[in-house]
Amino acid sequence: MPTPQPNSRHCFVCGLANAYGLHLRFYDNSPGEVVADYTVSENYQGYPGVVHGGIVAAMLDEAAGRSHMGGDPPRFLYTARLEIRYRQNVPVGQPLRLVGRAVKSKARTAMATSAIYGPGDTLLAEAEVLLIDIPGLQMSPEDLAELGWKVYPEDVQSID
Repeated sequence: MPTPQPNSRHCFVCGLANAYGLHLRFYDNSPGEVVADYTVSENYQGYPGVVHGGIVAAMLDEAAGRSHMGGDPPRFLYTARLEIRYRQNVPVGQPLRLVGRAVKSKARTAMATSAIYGPGDTLLAEAEVLLIDIPGLQMSPEDLAELGWKVYPEDVQSID
């Protein structure tokens, strides 16, 4: 059974207080693997009916990074390299599945892959990501609380 990962307050991808954000919810599916099911609204389209490529990149980036976040405390990393292959148009208004997988982890760096699947498990976009620990970042429980970093009930779609 997938375990919910925390959300934050202001992150564009997962922040529940970000009025312009995607509000994605990620789940630990297995060690080093996260999933998120999501339907992108037309507010994030580029061409009619197609998710903007920058939004696709943001979703792939977040899924990859979250594959390494499952510890306590969570491991926060930034993206040093994001290589995307757009296979097909990512549609708005249709159920999508994001999958992030940890590939390897070193003391200061990590590698991950991520993918977006559409109807019929069709691969729509995929990425390889090099991640680096945020230098000097040690998050206390108080710092995490300030970020709103916690698991919110499923019926909570946004927070103030």
